[in-house]
Amino acid sequence: MMGYAAIIAARFKALLQYRAAALGGLFTQIFFGLVRVMILRAFYAARTDAPMSLTSVTGYVWLGQATLLLIPWRADEDVAEQIRTGTVVYELTRPLDLWGSWFARSLAWRTAPVFLRLVPMFAFAMLVVPAFAPGWELAPPSAAAFALWIGCFAGAVMLSSALTALINVTMMWTISGEGVPMLIATFATMFGGLVIPLPLFPDWLKPVLYALPFAGILDLPARVFTGDLSLAQGGLVLAHQLVWTLVLAAGGRYLLMRGLRRLVVQGG
Repeated sequence: MMGYAAIIAARFKALLQYRAAALGGLFTQIFFGLVRVMILRAFYAARTDAPMSLTSVTGYVWLGQATLLLIPWRADEDVAEQIRTGTVVYELTRPLDLWGSWFARSLAWRTAPVFLRLVPMFAFAMLVVPAFAPGWELAPPSAAAFALWIGCFAGAVMLSSALTALINVTMMWTISGEGVPMLIATFATMFGGLVIPLPLFPDWLKPVLYALPFAGILDLPARVFTGDLSLAQGGLVLAHQLVWTLVLAAGGRYLLMRGLRRLVVQGG
């Protein structure tokens, strides 16, 4: 375990150096957060039977922007380069499990950039927004809901990291390595609640969306934070995240084992 902890710590420290990129991304996410809140407020002004309150859906938008980088947008570039050049064989000589190493890298990748933007986004949405746009802010949760959200956030990190590790594994089976990451990123963006809050989808589609793993990354934790889901339902959110994390981890390990059996590296 010490080896994996060292990988996480080293990767985490390296990613914390990108402060200028985080600042630029923060301004971008604030802009799109305001735009999305504006659109949803116009939508709510035209109907009264929406399944979420306006306060909850406003908080949902800000939480989606704050945790945006939990979405597995692409594969680990270093891992992709190792597979492309064949230097992945050096990783096989280390006394660490290869999938475990990739998962540890993914854990750092899915936390450090988020932390750089999460706290400033919360401060802006909770403290600054009410000063110039009352009603557009992120309402503070109850102490119990916040504590449960911390657990759900950790579950979202684990789930996203398992998806990222699976994306890394699929590059052993594809030529360019771009198709699967783009496909998963599209599904995670659309079916995870970033574009449209999942409660606003048609009722017949909701069971399918909540059966998929993507809801556990953005949608379900955000609804716990805003109080749209009760504390009892929060336990089901954690179970959903845990089950999908284990399923994706098992699938990733299986595909990696199959991939290593057919791995051929030429050159010296």
